[in-house]
Amino acid sequence: MNSPKSPPPIVTTQAPSGSTHIRSFVHRRAHITPSQEHAIAQWLPLWSVSYQSTPLDLTATFGRSAPTILEIGFGMGETTQQIAQARPEDNFLGVEVFNAGVGALLRRIHDHEIPNIRIIQHDAVEVLRDMIAPASLAGAHIYFPDPWPKKRHHKRRLIQPDFVRLLVSRLAPGGYLHCATDWEHYAGQMLEVLSAEPMLANQYPAYAPRPDYRPLTKFENRGLRLGHGVWDLIFTRRPATTDTHSTEAL
Repeated sequence: MNSPKSPPPIVTTQAPSGSTHIRSFVHRRAHITPSQEHAIAQWLPLWSVSYQSTPLDLTATFGRSAPTILEIGFGMGETTQQIAQARPEDNFLGVEVFNAGVGALLRRIHDHEIPNIRIIQHDAVEVLRDMIAPASLAGAHIYFPDPWPKKRHHKRRLIQPDFVRLLVSRLAPGGYLHCATDWEHYAGQMLEVLSAEPMLANQYPAYAPRPDYRPLTKFENRGLRLGHGVWDLIFTRRPATTDTHSTEAL
């Protein structure tokens, strides 16, 4: 009697490339459902892009030339799905390291037949540094990144000056950066760091109202009912001048 085939291996993230930057995530054995596991096995080759050390050809990746929005840390993909469906004229490149989230978004792409999303399962700093050409993005979304609430862990927060400098260099002039968090202290840090970046201009005096294109998630709605705050920030890259930014430190 033949034994049943083992499911294909599920990766947590691709092999590290030797970078020494402080990572904003930690690997942990998160639960993954059979549905998410099946989605990875079936559809990862169709809708994902492997990490590479050279810039990505975005037109070839999406099969068309269109404004491309990078989303860093898309979680379970609920927001990514809704925005991509509402904005079919744009391309969305989602970066996430955790299997459950990748599997969940793959399932959404398949079930809802969404053609304008691609996934990279790798560290976002290395993706930005190596795979995204300068001035090639129309926008970037960073929604509810890990707040690392303990003071000794604040250095792990994603929104830091070096990271923002790298990210801004990948935005086209006029391209936007939209961040959101439900941690007030992190919101303050985001505002301080983004405001200090000379190539960015805040589109509001401080925090922004939630734009219509960012839907409220179930988690966010629950938090709002409990009286929790949510802070949005929307900045745009200033017109091109002599860009002296260096990204060698990342």
